Amino acid sequence: MVFEVMKVPTTPFEGQKPGTSGLRKKVKVFVQPHYLQNFVQATFNALTPEKVKGVTLVVSGDGRYFSKDAVQIIIKMSAANGVRRVWVGQNGLLSTPAVSAVIRERVGADGSKATGAFILTASHNPGGPNEDFGIKYNMENGGPAPEALTDKIFENTKTIKEYLIADELREVDISTIGVTNFSGPDGPFDVEVFDSASDYVKLMKSIFDFELIRKLLSSPKFTFCYDALHGVAGAYANRIFVEELGAQQSSLLNCTPKEDFGGGHPDPNLTYAKELVERMGLGKSNSGVEPPEFGAAADGDADRNMILGKRFFVTPSDSVAIIAANAVGAIPYFSSGLKGVARSMPTSAALDVVAKSLNLKFFEVPTGWKFFGNLMDAGQCSICGEESFGTGSDHIREKDGIWAVLAWLSILAYRNKDNINGDKLVTVEDIVRQHWATYGRHYYTRYDYENVDAGGAKDLMANMVKMMSSLDEVNT
Repeated sequence: MVFEVMKVPTTPFEGQKPGTSGLRKKVKVFVQPHYLQNFVQATFNALTPEKVKGVTLVVSGDGRYFSKDAVQIIIKMSAANGVRRVWVGQNGLLSTPAVSAVIRERVGADGSKATGAFILTASHNPGGPNEDFGIKYNMENGGPAPEALTDKIFENTKTIKEYLIADELREVDISTIGVTNFSGPDGPFDVEVFDSASDYVKLMKSIFDFELIRKLLSSPKFTFCYDALHGVAGAYANRIFVEELGAQQSSLLNCTPKEDFGGGHPDPNLTYAKELVERMGLGKSNSGVEPPEFGAAADGDADRNMILGKRFFVTPSDSVAIIAANAVGAIPYFSSGLKGVARSMPTSAALDVVAKSLNLKFFEVPTGWKFFGNLMDAGQCSICGEESFGTGSDHIREKDGIWAVLAWLSILAYRNKDNINGDKLVTVEDIVRQHWATYGRHYYTRYDYENVDAGGAKDLMANMVKMMSSLDEVNT
């Protein structure tokens, strides 16, 4: 099919400023005529021509409400802006870490590599017609766009007058794997729909000892539970935990991706992962059923994680420190040593102590995964994390929820490898308490205040900054 490019007149919208994780608004904002189109065109205009014309882009996300419509719009705009091909995960599904992996690792049949991606997600926020939608752009390193580019995108949104779209391009069936070919003014344009999990699973198998983890999961003394909270992690859970590692199908909770996350809030914490929390023996009721030895949850786009033991919660600040302390022995990818470790500013100092004890480079960065990515690109950081349930390593340039779960399973498998048939396995709680005994315990508590008035919140923060200048007076 030959398509023509249309120039559609438009006017700017206020407030299209991407934050640390892209542009997030209510669905009713995104479905306004020209709203999504303006942001996408502003992004194309902010990129240099060589990162648009003739390139390969990834377009996918966590499958939340409005995603399928957005994928079709971005395909048509990519064609009109001279993009050579678009890769789409089957059904428009790719976790945020999988997008990063696809950009960095996937090679097309013709040798093509992706140079960037539009990721459709509002992360751990609810989905549905009255809830949130989001979009962000990731670069050729697989990481979020730097501030220089997001600032440029925002400036473009304030002055945009038109956008380009191949409006008559027929919709692509994104439910079926295959390639759809088109022709336009700049030559051929292709859309390839590919399996959402294959590239990511291949990468995970190159990092972890799947056979050792499989032995742990096969032990009758080890029980396991994973809750995807009806997010995109469900597209990977069965493939990795059941097919590759031999876990029971019954160990997977809420692993069917849904546009509204089953009406829940896809945030992996003790408040919203209610079903998992109850099953792990941390709820208010007592069912009388013995909890599993290990539990974990993911958020909507599968970049966040929560780790639980039997009746035991692992704080994200402790989790990254424990992974770093055990990585070299337990995870083959790190067998030659760690380059360094990093945490976000609000995260507890548990990782600092590990870094000092193991003589590792240590960095503290502002909130935002792009700052970890800078360290990784410079070869300075192997493992990093933040208190908001984000953990990851330099295998990609995004935090990675399933990676963190596999890291914990690897540590448990390594600690139990000579004791798999013994009387009692080393547990999550054992590992955490041994860590505290070795490095000391860091206490950390996070409070989330949701849907507060933005003006009031800014006034509160401004007052705190003002108080900092007179701490002696405040303390009396």
